[in-house]
Amino acid sequence: MYPWPLVKRVKRCWDRLKNWLAENFPEAKATLRKGASEADIQQLEKSLKVKLPVPTRILYRFCDGQECQTDDFESIGAMGLIGGYSFYGHLVNVYLIPLSHIIMETKEIRRHLDFPGRDKYVVVAFSSTYSEKFFFLNCTNGQLYVGTKNLLSDGEMIPCVPNALIALGHGCNSDQQQDGMLLWLEEHGRRLHNGIIRLRDEENLKFINLFPEEPPLCSIAVTNGVKIRASAVFIPELADPESDTEKYLFAYSIRMSLLPEGCVINGMTFSSCQLQRRHWIIHANNVVVSVVSGEAVIGMYPLLHPGQNEFFYQSCTNLPASPGSVRGSFTFVPGRLADPKGSPFEVVVAEFPLQRPDYIF
Repeated sequence: MYPWPLVKRVKRCWDRLKNWLAENFPEAKATLRKGASEADIQQLEKSLKVKLPVPTRILYRFCDGQECQTDDFESIGAMGLIGGYSFYGHLVNVYLIPLSHIIMETKEIRRHLDFPGRDKYVVVAFSSTYSEKFFFLNCTNGQLYVGTKNLLSDGEMIPCVPNALIALGHGCNSDQQQDGMLLWLEEHGRRLHNGIIRLRDEENLKFINLFPEEPPLCSIAVTNGVKIRASAVFIPELADPESDTEKYLFAYSIRMSLLPEGCVINGMTFSSCQLQRRHWIIHANNVVVSVVSGEAVIGMYPLLHPGQNEFFYQSCTNLPASPGSVRGSFTFVPGRLADPKGSPFEVVVAEFPLQRPDYIF
């Protein structure tokens, strides 16, 4: 019924995702459902008056999404296959939803959307938290979209995969078809497998963390034994593409730690150091759009010791254009702020990118 090369490709996609989950996040793997039947798919198509692209049909034949949990984020964990992020109380964790939920969620959101062609779209993934984030598959052109800040007011969405890669229907062999869903999940599996994104365990809460962990999307710098890792993620659900000043919103994650040899300054070694100040220079299209200086980070003065887990925090910034970048420094004192053992010193935060990615998760 389906092109065999395409079936094998979809199986490889799911195998890679399931193997990573089995090794790293078995709790999330347990939420994956058995494959849907042809009757289940036909029921969805009849209910929503759409025809799913062939690659998406095969994806659901192998796995009918996840068992959805929509209660409190902290009490249920965050086992979304796609993962998420948090900053300033904005919590996102994205699940791939089963066909029955696609029917329910699509009917519900269609009642709130008012733009031509809305009946072509079905909801295929959303955040399990109170921070709303919806992914839509356009069943006509095969593209996957994510809603922006203006989704409910004017139906605004952003494509999640490069349009040029989508191949459906006329002009391509049936076994070479690829829609937004298949490309999106393949890229997600690649990032997990290569360690670009990883599992984070915060106070016994595990989740797939979408902040990049490897260069070039994550910068790494070491100054006097203090290691700083920094990366950012585009936040589409809070983006406002029609705005002149707040077109893009990026959350960034800063991770800092003290190397095992401790803080080393001019040949002297100190067993601790404490952050005092921060300094940021933010660019958009190679133009400085913001310079930020101040004490602490999110009201905290982290004290670093060798061997401790990384201290990390998240914040965010708007950009009027993309691409952009952030670079800067932290001022530390050896010892503690209340008992300094030497003069303050600057710790470099290497430049990291703020750019709208080709693949949006």
